[in-house]
Amino acid sequence: MWHYQAPLRDMRFVIEEWLAAPADWRRMPAFESLDSELAAQVVEEAGRFASGVLAPLNAPGDRQGCRFDDGRVSTPDGFPAAYRAFVDGGWAALACAAEDGGQGLPQLLNAALLEMIYSTNHAWAMYPGIAHGAYECLRAHGSPELRERYLAAIVSGEILPTMCLTEPQAGSDVGLLRSRAEPAADGSYRISGSKLFASGGEHDLTENILHLVLARLPDAPPGSRGISLFLVPKRLPDGRRNAVRCDGIEHKLGIRGSATCTLSFEQAEGWLLGEPHKGLAAMFVMMNSARLHVGLQGLGHAEAAWQNAAQYAAERRQMRAVRRPEGRAEAPADPIHYHPAMRRTLLELRTLTEGMRALGYWTAHLLDEAEQGADPALRARAQGRAMLLTPLVKAFFTEQGFRLASAALQVFGGYGYVQEYAIEQTLRDSRIAMIYEGSNEIQANDLLLRKVLGDGGTVLCDLLEDFRAEAEIAAVSPECGAFAAALGQYCDRLTTATEGLAAAAARDPERPYRAAGDFLRLLGLVALAFAWTRSARLAAGRTDDPFYAGKLESAAFFFAYLLPEADHRLALIEASRQPLPFLPE
Repeated sequence: MWHYQAPLRDMRFVIEEWLAAPADWRRMPAFESLDSELAAQVVEEAGRFASGVLAPLNAPGDRQGCRFDDGRVSTPDGFPAAYRAFVDGGWAALACAAEDGGQGLPQLLNAALLEMIYSTNHAWAMYPGIAHGAYECLRAHGSPELRERYLAAIVSGEILPTMCLTEPQAGSDVGLLRSRAEPAADGSYRISGSKLFASGGEHDLTENILHLVLARLPDAPPGSRGISLFLVPKRLPDGRRNAVRCDGIEHKLGIRGSATCTLSFEQAEGWLLGEPHKGLAAMFVMMNSARLHVGLQGLGHAEAAWQNAAQYAAERRQMRAVRRPEGRAEAPADPIHYHPAMRRTLLELRTLTEGMRALGYWTAHLLDEAEQGADPALRARAQGRAMLLTPLVKAFFTEQGFRLASAALQVFGGYGYVQEYAIEQTLRDSRIAMIYEGSNEIQANDLLLRKVLGDGGTVLCDLLEDFRAEAEIAAVSPECGAFAAALGQYCDRLTTATEGLAAAAARDPERPYRAAGDFLRLLGLVALAFAWTRSARLAAGRTDDPFYAGKLESAAFFFAYLLPEADHRLALIEASRQPLPFLPE
């Protein structure tokens, strides 16, 4: 049993009110003709595609999985047809530039699309999932010949790309990669090596597949400084099959409809992207959008968990409630959403999901401002904030997506553990997002050591000043005063904790690594406090509308029940003074 209805009302609230994005679009030449009505139509159509085409394939695709036969991979029944519908609907081209054949729409609207397709069918969404990042990489680092040959094909959806990084001996440590690239006389390269965990490395959705492969040139220095990036097609421009072979697919806990492949490159023909030995820099143009997209997987799972748990809790009757809503008569058994434990769980699901939506869409909007803003200073500021927020979004959202799916399963009781109810698949599918695109531990290290301590806290301080400015505006509202005060206090405590870690790092270089995970969660909670302070301010005085009344209820719940976790994270950051012992070998 599966329930999903696109949360269009809340999406419009975030886009039109929380972000006031249409006003910003008018100041961006690329989007100046886009208004709220057109944006709403795009989001509504995306919701129709996700719920009507992808959702019905989710459970059957999970049960059937992918099939492997002598180097060929067949995706679950219905997946190829769904991809053709995706392409025909123009969704592959949504956020690509018009000069490349795209629709030229903002990353913000693409984020809404991605949330919905991840909510309805994460496994299917893995196939086109890297396409926009590969498009950006090829656009920035491909030669004119490569752009001419492949860019429009990616935009149109004719070709799907993959990312081939991981090798058996080199998981997250790309400096240990062994794949080789040898120059050929015609300016191409011959790539040899083995890659694993390549999502969509082989499938039946498109005739051709473009592999972005990290490998070493013969003169490469050791470590990550010696890695180059190559474009290796499954089929060469003359139609011949390249020397790339799928040796098998993984049998996984979740996203079973996504083909996770082991690939062998045996003198496969490819072309250099970017400069020699600077493959990570070439790949980096994908990083912010890729991290955001994986974070949106966590948001999608949280939304699916919330919707299904809320529906079940309203229908399932168990025991008599201690209290009932006003006007509800006594009955032999009440809906379980009357019971305090269930109310708390459901409110947590709703509150965190809606708060993450605001933060995730904000990050997408910052990427738009960084690329399309008319003012260079504002573009630079948006870029800095996006670089700070993307590791937070990736790690915090995916952790919450898995945790909230588990909390939602508890609402179903024993029924949640069986396949008749979709929540068990949501739980399984959500777990992988905490691992790939840089594990959450790596994201936490990147956030604290590179993005915060690395620049002396400049971008973080600027971000917190905006949080404080929101608190000052909201403080004048009687309905929001307490929220504003709490937000200001936690901004100050986060600042103090950051300063303490910066001072301690010189004496104890491992200290920031011990604190990084808790620091990321603390920043996530403070960012949610900002999100809910702004949401409450926008809802204040409008409680005659149930939507805005719900916003104020969720804000009150967040500050009373969820923000106190920040005290726990602050205590653990303080506890990181204590070194961790090494375990016996």
